[in-house]
Order: sequence, then C-alpha cells, then structure tokens
Amino acid sequence: MIICKSPAEIEKLRRSGRMVRQVLGEIREQARPGITTWDLEKYVVKRLKELGARPAFKGYRGYPCCLCASVNDEVIHGIPSERRSLKEGDILSLDMGVVLDGYYGDSAITVPVGAISESAQRLLKVTEEALELALEKVRLGNRLGDISATVQQHAERNGYSVVREFVGHGIGKAMHEEPQIPNFGQAGHGPVLKAGMVFAIEPMVNAGGPAVRVLGDNWTAVTVDGRLSAHFEHMVAVTQNGPDVLTRL
Repeated sequence: MIICKSPAEIEKLRRSGRMVRQVLGEIREQARPGITTWDLEKYVVKRLKELGARPAFKGYRGYPCCLCASVNDEVIHGIPSERRSLKEGDILSLDMGVVLDGYYGDSAITVPVGAISESAQRLLKVTEEALELALEKVRLGNRLGDISATVQQHAERNGYSVVREFVGHGIGKAMHEEPQIPNFGQAGHGPVLKAGMVFAIEPMVNAGGPAVRVLGDNWTAVTVDGRLSAHFEHMVAVTQNGPDVLTRL
C-alpha cells in the first residue's frame, strides 16, 4: 500500500530531506585526495549530533555506519574505512539518511575527487540529468512506470546501463515504504500518482554493463565489469502543483 502524506507530514519530510542535503554538501567539499572515507564518516557523526538528528543508516539491517561512501566501480553501500584513501580522479558516491521528529530523509550525490576524466564527468552529468528528468514525471495522473522508463531511456540513449537489483522507494515514517521504484520499466504502467505520495528516486547508472555483485562485506555492491558507476537521489512529493523536491536547498 502506498501511503499518502498530509501537507504537515510533507513539511516534516522536507526538514529531514534538507538536513541530509545540507550535510552532503558539507562533506562534498571535504572529498579531496588523501582524505579517507572514514574521515567523512566521522564528520557525519559529529554533524548529526550537532543538528539533533538520528542517523537512518547505522544499524539498519546491521549496516555499521551513518554514511555510504562508494568509490569508482562501487555502486552503493560502500562502507567507510580508514584504509580507503581517496585519490585524484576518483568519483565518490555519498549516500546518507536521517530521522528527524520521526520522519526520514534520504539523498545521494556522486562527486569528483580532484580533476576527473571527461568520461567520468559525462557519466555524472548523464546520471544527474536522468534524475532531473524523472522528477519531472512526478505529476498527478502519471504512472510509476513513467518515472522508471525515463531514467532507463536517458541512460541507455547515452550509451550507459541502469542497475536492476537496487531501486528507489517510497519514504515517510519508514525509510523504505511502498512502492519500489526501479530505474527501468515501461511508461504508462504501474500505480497512478496521487497527491501526497512521496518517493526517493535514485538512478544508479553504470558506464559498462548493468550487472553488479556484492562483496564479502555483504554490503558493498560493485559493477561486475569493473567500470564506473554513479548514483544520485532526491526525495519528491506529488502535489497539485507538480513535483515538490524535498531535498532541494
């Protein structure tokens, strides 16, 4: 069942979402060569204490950290580590969530570490474009498949593939609510979008093939072919006036 939120609930989700985006922006500035992903985790822990929010990821199904920091061919769920130092030319996916006043916020960005290759820049650009195009489909009367198809079409039109094992989701008083939102599908199919629905849409786009595997830590998902992967995520509400992106600052 897809839970529709009241305007008051949407405002609470906006507070949570904007907090996530604020902290992501702060750690983006720290993602420099020589910094470890554990340095970024420590910063998130400190900031969430200062902001009075609870980390959404730490302890979720046993996940050990507040932040997911996935480097290069790591698609999602990269565990921060003192042994993982960032290098010039890396791309880094930063994904985090918070709980504030009982409502979840969840967002992700992929950022360059120093100067990156033109091919990596293009992957980031196309993935973020896929997200923005998908957000435009979050309108009354459209169907869930319109969102999914938009991501897939934009990625594949540009020579990339979309990850199929991991999906976007509804969000509210739980981090993962119905519906699941794949990054592939058919336009015109799926549930009709109604006012008050809130989604976390998160394209995961691979430079090579779509296949992924999970490493021995039981969390980190990597591309099977070792090619780069990018990940962007926004929370968005369906409203009478069109898409309301709750994670925009």
